[in-house]
Amino acid sequence: MPDAGTIYIVSTPIGNLEDITLRAARILGEVDLIAAEDTRRTRILLDHLGLRTRMVSYHDATEAQRTPELLERVRDGASIALVSDAGTPLVADPGYRLVKEAATAGLEVVPIPGPSAPLALLAASGLATDRFCFLGFLPAKAGARREAIEAMRGRTETILVFETARRLPAALRELADILGARPAVVGRELTKKHEEILRGDLVSLSAELGARENLRGELVLAIGRGEPEVSPEDQLIEASRRLRERLASGESASRAARAVAEELGLSRRLVYEQAHLKTGSRER
Repeated sequence: MPDAGTIYIVSTPIGNLEDITLRAARILGEVDLIAAEDTRRTRILLDHLGLRTRMVSYHDATEAQRTPELLERVRDGASIALVSDAGTPLVADPGYRLVKEAATAGLEVVPIPGPSAPLALLAASGLATDRFCFLGFLPAKAGARREAIEAMRGRTETILVFETARRLPAALRELADILGARPAVVGRELTKKHEEILRGDLVSLSAELGARENLRGELVLAIGRGEPEVSPEDQLIEASRRLRERLASGESASRAARAVAEELGLSRRLVYEQAHLKTGSRER
């Protein structure tokens, strides 16, 4: 029985064909078969590289049927490269079923890293990069989209999403309505001839792109981090801490309560009651 082959997860350019890595080009020329989301798109890349590797289609409609066939070929010793239309496979693209079942079967899966539209925009966005999350495409239906945006309220990392050109203006309006004027960056046609990176906030970008006619191209949206949501209990704890500091410095209870209420956006009466608890007497 032959040794099992390998499945390579090969990242391909998101626009500029010069972004293909040397390793990715070599693997695409060495494998027995390329499983491509769109064989026509991948043929353009192979022609650019001068390769004639055999391809089969592997997309949402064929994934269930193709996965067992591909796994059987790998068991028989074939090497297969999985590629998407552009960028890193499985990032909002087909391939999850193949990789999951290959890993379960103990077959070798090797990532060939390279271009990724979300990471390309993140790097150029000027937003915080120490913590971020990728949420894929926003839901197409308005109700589900608003629910998804509402769930972003409590996130404190930079958020990356895909959106279609047709739906982007409506999505930006809802993002601005729910999240306010958070800093945001839109990347359009990244690495391509008409690449455009628009910086601002959700409100200004909503106005700018909402007024633009015939918006086209591949789009990625980066949203700056929000402030962490603080529970009422935590707010009172913080108010109590700040009151202690002000009272210990000799500040009057009324002045300390007023200052802390303004700092934290709390009810002055609520904070004044906390001050009263600290001092044991109510000032008039």
